[in-house]
Amino acid sequence: MALDILAMAPLYQAPAITRIGPKTDPSKRPADPLKPLVPSRAKLTTIEAKRIMSILDEAINKVELVTLLSYVASNREDVEGVLGEDIMRAVREHEDLCQVLLENVRCLKEKERQLQEQEEAEEEGWLRDRLLSIELQKSSLSPLTQQIKDSTKNVLRLLLSNPQAARLLQMQTQSRSAEAQNFIDSLIELRGFLFEKLVTSPMEARDKAQFIQDINRQNSNNQQIIDTLENELAERMKKRNAEEELEDLEAVHKEEKIALEELKRRHKVLVEEFVQIREEREINSKKRMEAEQEMVRMVRAATLIQAFWKGYLVRSLLRSKKKRGKGKAKGKEKGKQKGKEKGKGKK
Repeated sequence: MALDILAMAPLYQAPAITRIGPKTDPSKRPADPLKPLVPSRAKLTTIEAKRIMSILDEAINKVELVTLLSYVASNREDVEGVLGEDIMRAVREHEDLCQVLLENVRCLKEKERQLQEQEEAEEEGWLRDRLLSIELQKSSLSPLTQQIKDSTKNVLRLLLSNPQAARLLQMQTQSRSAEAQNFIDSLIELRGFLFEKLVTSPMEARDKAQFIQDINRQNSNNQQIIDTLENELAERMKKRNAEEELEDLEAVHKEEKIALEELKRRHKVLVEEFVQIREEREINSKKRMEAEQEMVRMVRAATLIQAFWKGYLVRSLLRSKKKRGKGKAKGKEKGKQKGKEKGKGKK
């Protein structure tokens, strides 16, 4: 059954760095202080028990090999010289079958998804044809699944016929996926439970069951006693707390009263400081406003003085220009007069 499950798993698995611990031999476990729970025998004595454990050990060994096929498929160049041509050919065939199965499963899921999306919008005949196609594809998976199972058995047969190659492959435990490692760990844990069951005689099993029953009964009685004592303790603590509580409230009231007085004193000081600060701010604000008003008056006065000075300069400039113009006109008239007098004298 374990091999059938692993044969249906995808060949390529994400590598997970996990290690498989060595199989623990129950005979080497430390002695349990609870003697009734520890089997008296440490080894299997009957042929049937040994056969059962042998079958389980063989299954675990095969599972360890099968879960490493993905490593072989993805590292062909590294392991081809170690495993041999026959094993590598079988692994390649197994890989091809797994890929075909995965592709068919993917297509089947896609068709089912499309069918769910369009079953309300399409006609009844189209839906019937699509359902029939899906059922046919599902039925085709069964032969392919059987081929993969046979391919897995063939690869295992070749590996088991080559013990050296099997040992070298089992050394690549770090390449096994986390899911496969968890499965192997579960099988190893099952082996431990089965071993303990096989080495336990019917009388020891009866004694163990009786011992566990007695322990449970004693535990139940002890729990009842503990519950009763806890209830009594809770009642006493409740009464005691009601008395510690009143004293605590009085002490807290005194402390809060002292703290309130201190807060009142600090509040009074803060109010006085606030009043003083506010008065100082009002005085400073008043001085600042007066200074601003004085600055405005001075600016206006300076502006008026500048305007008056500019007007005075302009008027002075105009007067000087007029005087120069009149002087030039008089000079011209005097020149003309002298010229006329000179002309008359020449005549």
